[in-house]
Amino acid sequence: MSLKSIIQDMKGEFGSISRKGFEVKFGYGLRSRSQRVVQDSTMPVDGLKQSCWANMPPELLRDVLMRIEASECTWPPQKNVVACAGVCRSWREIMKEIVKTPEVSGKLTFPISLKQPGPRDSLIQCFIKRNRSNQTYHLYLSLNQATNDDGKFLLAARKCRRPTCTDYIISLNAEDLSKGSSAYIGKLRSNFLGTKFTICDAQPPTAGAIVSKCRSSRVVGMRRVSPRVPAGNYAVAHISYELNVLGSRAPRILRHRGPRRMQCVMDAIPASAIQPGGVAPTQTEFPLSNMDPFPSIPFFRSKSTRMDNCQPASLSSQSDGMLILKNKAPRWHEQLQCWCLNFNGRVTVASVKNFQLVASVENGQEHENVILQFGKVGKDVFTMDYQYPISAFQAFAICLSSFDTKIACE
Repeated sequence: MSLKSIIQDMKGEFGSISRKGFEVKFGYGLRSRSQRVVQDSTMPVDGLKQSCWANMPPELLRDVLMRIEASECTWPPQKNVVACAGVCRSWREIMKEIVKTPEVSGKLTFPISLKQPGPRDSLIQCFIKRNRSNQTYHLYLSLNQATNDDGKFLLAARKCRRPTCTDYIISLNAEDLSKGSSAYIGKLRSNFLGTKFTICDAQPPTAGAIVSKCRSSRVVGMRRVSPRVPAGNYAVAHISYELNVLGSRAPRILRHRGPRRMQCVMDAIPASAIQPGGVAPTQTEFPLSNMDPFPSIPFFRSKSTRMDNCQPASLSSQSDGMLILKNKAPRWHEQLQCWCLNFNGRVTVASVKNFQLVASVENGQEHENVILQFGKVGKDVFTMDYQYPISAFQAFAICLSSFDTKIACE
């Protein structure tokens, strides 16, 4: 029997069990009302125990799921792994144990993978599509090297202009880009000049994380995920762009100082993470809502308390012991009369937005490995490649900061 037929068989069987349980619970059927009440109160139907798949020996089930996970290495075939994890709770727990983090496997499987550090020895290749009409940005996982690659959707962001700042709401759902959505996972907020940014995670990235200082912490029509899991805006990174008052109108001789200069202080990642044997914090799952054991987003759900006007902490007071990323210094090409970086063919269009980030080590020196690179390949298409120790969510937010208008940096 093929894997596709097995999954269809499971869906049909669990669908019939769900309908049967619904009929018994709410009294739909051919029996009288009194009989239905007795049936509902004294003889509950456990649909999971009636399934032949639930009675499969655990050792055999684990072996089958391991074979499926090993055979599906890339998207879209990898959707079979996701489908198996959605069959029932026991299958999900086994799949969560089998599927390794991106740091080990180099694959993005479940939504929680977007919050976990990338692989250590290679870059995960993605691309961003910008929609100017509605100010949205969609992140996709590259499935091949073609420029017309449709990709696998990962994240979406929407730009929200405010009187004193700009917010980028980041969501797992491309259709629902609001802070009140269950798919909301974080945001990027800029200052008025567009020179300083704060990346906020909707859930605590590490144990003991502190909610960012806010002027208002009122809840706007939202429920807390769980009393044990505090919800809010947790600052995970601060980005700053060096001021350049002269900007693009300066004489050419003065513009030889180079393109934009940026620095990222990763609050949630220690500087030791890039050293051999170093460890970066890794989230294992999104907190589940007590009201919804099987959420609509496969398999994890995140809700946050809406908190406005977050004040970023100063970079100088938070940089001690934290990982600092700086844009790699380009070289001036005399013949082309421009600044150049080696993107290994991943960037084809010159733009002030293009950058490569490397770790800053002792004595102001730069680490060799490029942790994040971002560049233009089309009118509204940009590549984004990242690796350990940052996650896809953090990389996407950093790239969004490059899109924002910078009055004093251009």
